Amino acid sequence: MLQQILADMYIEPELLSELNEEQKQVLFLKMREEQIRRWGERETRLEKEEAARLKDKKVSGKFVSWMKGLDDDVWVWVMGEHRDDKPYDQICDEIMAERAALQAQREAEQLRARKEAELEKRFSGLHVEPEQVVLSDQLKAREEQRRADEELEEERRKAEEELRRLEQERKQQIYISLKEKQCNKHTHDQQDNHWQQTLQKSKAADVRRRSLAKQTMEDHRRRSVKALERGRVAAVTKAFASSNPDPNPPPKPKPRNTSAALSRKAGMRRSFSTSSLDHIIRWFREEQFPLRAGFQSDHSRIAPWFHGIISREQAEALLKEGGPGLFLVRVSERIFGYVLSYRSKEGVKHLLIDASENCYMLLGDQIRFTSLSELVEYHQVEPLSSCGEEEFLLQACGQTEATADYTELFT
Repeated sequence: MLQQILADMYIEPELLSELNEEQKQVLFLKMREEQIRRWGERETRLEKEEAARLKDKKVSGKFVSWMKGLDDDVWVWVMGEHRDDKPYDQICDEIMAERAALQAQREAEQLRARKEAELEKRFSGLHVEPEQVVLSDQLKAREEQRRADEELEEERRKAEEELRRLEQERKQQIYISLKEKQCNKHTHDQQDNHWQQTLQKSKAADVRRRSLAKQTMEDHRRRSVKALERGRVAAVTKAFASSNPDPNPPPKPKPRNTSAALSRKAGMRRSFSTSSLDHIIRWFREEQFPLRAGFQSDHSRIAPWFHGIISREQAEALLKEGGPGLFLVRVSERIFGYVLSYRSKEGVKHLLIDASENCYMLLGDQIRFTSLSELVEYHQVEPLSSCGEEEFLLQACGQTEATADYTELFT
């Protein structure tokens, strides 16, 4: 199940709701490690492709040389360090003012040229040649010429004042526009700095998560090796079965045709999650009952800690009156799997048990078991979690009603 989740990089909501906070954190760390691994493979492939491309490309004869200082090192000038350097804001203001003045001057010259062309066109018909008229006409023409010149001069004066006013306004507009662009650029730089800080924090958090995941895997490996070296699982299982007989054993399931249950139906489609109670019952009968899931180690009877398809609330109601270490294993009502519910000092906790690949293990754990009873017996002597106080499965929570809640699984 865990390999399928990492392959798809997706977990269904029903499956996620069955996980506790510790399992969710371990699953997130493993998915994050898988993302980093895929990213590393992609970067390696791109580097190889780039190296192959550069190898085929002809080497250019161009080169770059750097100016060196007195210490024979590359000469570098950092703006603002020298006492004669102007502040960055002052330099920007001067550059923007110069650009605004140049642009306003160009626009004023264009406007002046248009005004002069209009005035010349307007008064071009008032000029009179003296050879073509008599004296009286010459005087009249000169008076008209004088008035025309005065009007032309007045028009030019007004045009120049208008040009100066427009030039000043345009200069201010250009300066304001450049100033706004500079402010926007400064805001963008601030946002970029904030993004860089957020990225650094995210990288630091990833490092901490990888460290925690590595520590968790090492702890799981240590616990597994420790259990194998001491050889306590099998011995404690036999001693527990012989020295602690159940005074109120649960009812045995009704006999059924075992040979028919050993063969899975080819038409059944395997899925990790489902919302149909009939599908879960069918899955248990056809796949789990042949493996004697929920039975004791000797397969003689159903284990006292085994329960049927009960909800999380029902499991918490069964465990609320007991002390720390009281536990039960129930069939999940949402997925093809089991849930280990136990009582700790903080309250009732629930751990999802993966039942795929003909083995059983706590989701996110590295230790696999061949049966549910082996998993339970292992955690009766080995802690469930290495984080915080060690928690053990001490006392099985049996049936409280006259009719066992797992009856529908075996009938």
